[in-house]
Amino acid sequence: MTPDTEARPWFMLTAQEAFEALRSHRPGLTDEEAGARRLQYGPNELQRRRKTSPLIAFLKQFMSPLIYVLLAAGVVTLAVREYLDAAVIFVVLLANAIIGYVQESRAEAAMEALLQMAAPQAKVRRGGTVRLIPARDIVPGDVIILESGDKVPADALLIEVSELRVNEAVLTGESMPVTKHSNPLRKDVPLAERKNMVHMGTIVSFGRATALVVATGMSTEMGKIARAIREVEVEKTPLQKSIDRLSKFLVVTLLAVCALLVIVGLLQKLPALDIFLVAVAAAVSAIPEGLPAVVTVVLAIGMRTMARRNAIIRRLMAVESLGSATVICTDKTGTLTENRMTVRRIVVDGKVIEVTGEAGELTGEFRVDGRPVKPEEVPSLPTLLRIGALCNDAMLSVGEDKSVCILGDPTEGALVAVAAKASLDKEKLQAASPRVDEIPFQTENLYMVTLHPQDGKRVAYVKGATERILSLSSHYLYNGQVIPLGEDHSRAIREANQAMAAEAIRVIAMAYMELPVDTVELDYVDFRGHLVFVGLVGMDDPPRQEAIKAIAQCREAGIKVIMITGDNSLTAASVARQLGMQPGKIILGAELAGMSDTELEQVVEDVSIFARVEPLHKLRIVNALKKRGHVVAMTGDGVNDAPALRAASIGVAMGITGTDVAKEASDMVLADDNFASIVAAVEEGRAIFTGLRNVLFFLLSTNIGELLVLLLSLIFIGKAPLLAVQIIWANLMTDTAVGLPLGFEPKVGDELKQPPRHPRVGLLYGGLIMRIAFLAAMMSLGVFAIFAWSYRGDAGHLAKAQTMAFCALVAFQWFSAFNARSDEHTVLRLGLFRNRYLLLCIAVAVALQMAVVYVPFLQEAFGTVGLGVWDWAVIFGAAAALFLAEEARKIIAPRLFSRGKWTPA
Repeated sequence: MTPDTEARPWFMLTAQEAFEALRSHRPGLTDEEAGARRLQYGPNELQRRRKTSPLIAFLKQFMSPLIYVLLAAGVVTLAVREYLDAAVIFVVLLANAIIGYVQESRAEAAMEALLQMAAPQAKVRRGGTVRLIPARDIVPGDVIILESGDKVPADALLIEVSELRVNEAVLTGESMPVTKHSNPLRKDVPLAERKNMVHMGTIVSFGRATALVVATGMSTEMGKIARAIREVEVEKTPLQKSIDRLSKFLVVTLLAVCALLVIVGLLQKLPALDIFLVAVAAAVSAIPEGLPAVVTVVLAIGMRTMARRNAIIRRLMAVESLGSATVICTDKTGTLTENRMTVRRIVVDGKVIEVTGEAGELTGEFRVDGRPVKPEEVPSLPTLLRIGALCNDAMLSVGEDKSVCILGDPTEGALVAVAAKASLDKEKLQAASPRVDEIPFQTENLYMVTLHPQDGKRVAYVKGATERILSLSSHYLYNGQVIPLGEDHSRAIREANQAMAAEAIRVIAMAYMELPVDTVELDYVDFRGHLVFVGLVGMDDPPRQEAIKAIAQCREAGIKVIMITGDNSLTAASVARQLGMQPGKIILGAELAGMSDTELEQVVEDVSIFARVEPLHKLRIVNALKKRGHVVAMTGDGVNDAPALRAASIGVAMGITGTDVAKEASDMVLADDNFASIVAAVEEGRAIFTGLRNVLFFLLSTNIGELLVLLLSLIFIGKAPLLAVQIIWANLMTDTAVGLPLGFEPKVGDELKQPPRHPRVGLLYGGLIMRIAFLAAMMSLGVFAIFAWSYRGDAGHLAKAQTMAFCALVAFQWFSAFNARSDEHTVLRLGLFRNRYLLLCIAVAVALQMAVVYVPFLQEAFGTVGLGVWDWAVIFGAAAALFLAEEARKIIAPRLFSRGKWTPA
């Protein structure tokens, strides 16, 4: 028979039952048995996904309708010897392909980082002999030996344990080591609570153990995560989808217009070569080949801006995706909270003492009924604080800037800090009463004990769970006197404990026991019924103040915040209330596990908190929200978060506490692990998308205006108002050069007061199309009127008329750039000089245009003639009139063109 390793509840079996199920035994497998199983189950390693060749991955970057047209335009411009324009097109295409290739290659890095987390070697008992073998040779049924510092090579059931503590942060996200045991569990529990199991990739932080391997390779919990990462299909971002739709629209529309241009030119009996060159120039000009470059540059600048606000972007398109987020799923500890436990309340001598001071500070007051008191005024308080400081493994480190760093468990650090507030320094206390022996905290005991000399005798200081300490106590320290622990005292203590627990305050009880002076070991001390109960200490992990503001901004911005935590629901709900989160359902991990995907989709909109979640629950939550049409930002820090981070619209990894795997799978890394930085990034993302829309409006309105001018002139006058070289010049030196700084428009300040953009709403929307049509029509009529007025039907005036039309076209574009800065706010509201890059680019464009008109050799190259003051007055007057008309519209009807801006019309 073969070992039964498929979906067995190993943590519910005894060691003997597990050995029998795996057909193994305590001396370990023989080499022959291990060899046979290795052939059956394969090597103990995570499978690698077959990689796409670099060449294919690079060529895939050119698969887009807009790219196809630009390639064709580049070839045509090259054929007609317009080398400069062809070079610009090909450079833009190559740069975008390189950037896309680099981005996609990063997606594979998450898997590679995960592969590096497997232990290279492991100690295995084979045939009764312990030997060191490559971890990849381990098979189900092997008996492994674990010691402090070892990386667990496979999933295993613990057989023998000696004070084993394992850091499982890579899997569960819990930062503190988990105390393990070898007793079978009686019911199905989440991964984080399987205290008799160890898992591949976790680290033994203390103790030693012998364990029976039950799963290897892709069958381990780490393997399940690796498989989930491989199976996640990364969707295109909203911007990518929008550009794809825009590309198809432009390809059909603009090529049709250019074909119409050729037909009209031929009907007007213009020279075939001339009309062909004009049509090619118009096609190249009309297609905004500068758009990919502008998008790339604007997003890259956005990355730098976000980095200054502690949001490090790893994937370029994620800059824009953040701006369209409708839901942010966030961890609690360290992201919404300080991740620094702080003592808030002490119950001693029948009094409730409030403790002030912020997390990480050693200053604060002790208050009874709102009145400050000195610690010595409450007789039993110094004893309680002394117990908390000495029955403790944490230390405080104070930097030169007075910042406090806790070395060790955050809960124990809070006890040392509150003692320091009462001027009880742990180092001095330890020097006076050094630790003689200890009993470390264990799940079975629910307490920790340390032994110290004091006043010529020995005393055991005890801290632990309230009910456990009460059960061991017979006396009570009340007002500095030891009295019998009566039923009234016990009831009052339990009520105080329950009151703090209801507020999601973590409670620790303190007690002590006097021992003979010759006591040197605690192992033989019977604590039952001999402890003196001293009091309770209540602490919490306070919410970040900046997170409270950020949550309010999310609510105003129409973004839902969902808390996903491994903590209990009571604590999560309390933190949510303090943060001001919107009320909603609370679903536990066990409930979630019992739901089908369809059932989860039906309720996920109403949930505000997911508590006690398991590793892969986040992935199901992300998928459910995405199926409901949401753009989801998901935070995470552990290996277990990697699939959800990769599947989310925007994966956000923690920069301080995050694992390499989580960072590699993410789109963005928070340098400060702060929720407020996510909201800041959302604000920047919205501003960037608005900037891209402004660029698109400018490019399309001016390019379409050029086409309309050509059509009107050919239809009504029978002459081309612009030469091919003039069209290309306007396209390069005005469209692209002036359009780029529009993407850098500073924020208006109302970005988080707008609703989130629906995923189906792209760069173009109904109102923007109307605005483009209106401005393009007005511009084309203005340029056409100037051309017709200058030409007057006299062939001798054609060169001047074309020069007038050429200069009018670029002048309209200059003024249009100011209009394009916002669709609602006037230039005065935005600030005329705030976008200095735009002013600089326009100034350069004006200087170059003057050179083209007045420098002799450039006149010959561009077919221009000198213009007089009156000519320029007509040109600037017409362009300024359109600018003023649009500014007046923004005052009178600022939202005239807002239809479909955020939601589908």
